[in-house]
Amino acid sequence: MKTVFTALAAYSGCAAARRYLDRTSFRKEDRLGGRVRLNTLWNEGAAFGLPIPAGALPAASAAALGLLWARRRRCPLGTGLILGGGLSNFRERLQSGRVCDYIQFPRAPKPLDRYVFNLADLCVFTGGMLCLWRNRGGGEGSRPS
Repeated sequence: MKTVFTALAAYSGCAAARRYLDRTSFRKEDRLGGRVRLNTLWNEGAAFGLPIPAGALPAASAAALGLLWARRRRCPLGTGLILGGGLSNFRERLQSGRVCDYIQFPRAPKPLDRYVFNLADLCVFTGGMLCLWRNRGGGEGSRPS
């Protein structure tokens, strides 16, 4: 149940962020003293420019989300974040064939300073880190019995 609740919360947050962006018409806007830049870009390819054909992305995403759901009990919170963010990007890609990215961290170490993300990407990344941490023995109940 924790996985489903987390996935719904992440998905809802991503959808709310996109609705906000659709109602505003900014192109570039610095926030938090220049640490965060809102910069709307449309991504028709895979994350980080991975060489995955655009036509294969929806099928690959659906397969990955299905495999992840099957392993949700190992890290419910991390899996929920990945599922919510992944479903948000998946829905957007199915609707428009591309994903809107809008968060940039210009003061991040290179080469991360040049990438533009969206909230769904950050949910997927955070969820992945939680799952890795959990599998390495850092999470509650991760010790073998």
